[in-house]
Amino acid sequence: MAALFEPFKLKDVTLRNRIAIPPMCQYMATEGVVNDWHIGHYGALARGGAGLIVVEATAVAPEGRITPKCAGLWSDEQAKAFIPVVKAIKDGGAVPGIQIAHAGRKANANRPWEGDDHIAEDDPRAWQTLAPSAIPFGKHLPRTPRAMTAEDIARVRQSFVDAARRAYEAGFEWIELHFAHGYLAQSFFSEHSNQRTDMYGGSFDNRSRFLLETLAAVRQVWPAHLPLTARFGVIEFDGKDEQTLAESIELARRFKSSGLDLLSVSIGFTIPDTNIPWGPGFMAPIAEQVRKAVDIPVTSAWGFESPEVAERAVKEKQLDIVSVGRALLANPHWPYAAARALNVDKAARVLPAPYARWLERYNLGQF
Repeated sequence: MAALFEPFKLKDVTLRNRIAIPPMCQYMATEGVVNDWHIGHYGALARGGAGLIVVEATAVAPEGRITPKCAGLWSDEQAKAFIPVVKAIKDGGAVPGIQIAHAGRKANANRPWEGDDHIAEDDPRAWQTLAPSAIPFGKHLPRTPRAMTAEDIARVRQSFVDAARRAYEAGFEWIELHFAHGYLAQSFFSEHSNQRTDMYGGSFDNRSRFLLETLAAVRQVWPAHLPLTARFGVIEFDGKDEQTLAESIELARRFKSSGLDLLSVSIGFTIPDTNIPWGPGFMAPIAEQVRKAVDIPVTSAWGFESPEVAERAVKEKQLDIVSVGRALLANPHWPYAAARALNVDKAARVLPAPYARWLERYNLGQF
């Protein structure tokens, strides 16, 4: 049996294999409310055979959306709309997870196919962005955010708590806190974007405070028997990688002590000018370093579209589960095709049995 197709148990949740679909924004919600698009999209991905589906970055507050069309969980109406999405994922045999997020200074943007830039100030859809400090990201996102007050910080932290509670009430069994990609939490941690002089800026302890406080607060409402995870940018590829990674590993240790069950190891994306060494599975060695240093299960994305690369990462214990994004957008049946490429003998181990038999009947395993 290929390592990629062995079950994975975390807390009271068991994934049918080691394939996760990471959060990938759809930009199709209305006022934060998901709809038939999301039901069809996530249902199809679940039927394709992945073990875990983490629903797209879902804003904990209106100003935390990346775009006006992003999903949200700041209201009970939004939570109710997620119930059929959860059902579609479960019916397909996957575990339903969700990422809750606040985009910080990267919010208030047009959708990628509409420019992927900040919405013009005179556009009625525009809103004021928030961040630890009044420092713009730059390039296509040049708007200067408003530096958060202590009251803002407390409100957003509570928004994460409320969103986590709503996620559980909607039926999600896995939650991921978005502490990566230059969004709000990551920008608190990074010296590139945090120049505060109060208890949330300056020293490592202070820059870590918002992330640790938010994790601890969510831990209080998220059921202990279900996985509480985070996606965290442990490295920037900005020329200061050794220092950033060392700090990130120490913060990951504190995450674990605060109740984190798994870490999705990612990139900071806090500044636009970096030298990321894109390539097949390039984050696997970094994730392995975090896994060993912290003694915590990990996943990572970026460059695992090859079944052989994904299999090696799990077999060599670099990752516990592999997050495969774009390849599964292109082919929701990627897990089935990967099973055939890795000589897994029964497609029913990958897909719901009736669906697997249908695919085999029509020889649809190769695309």
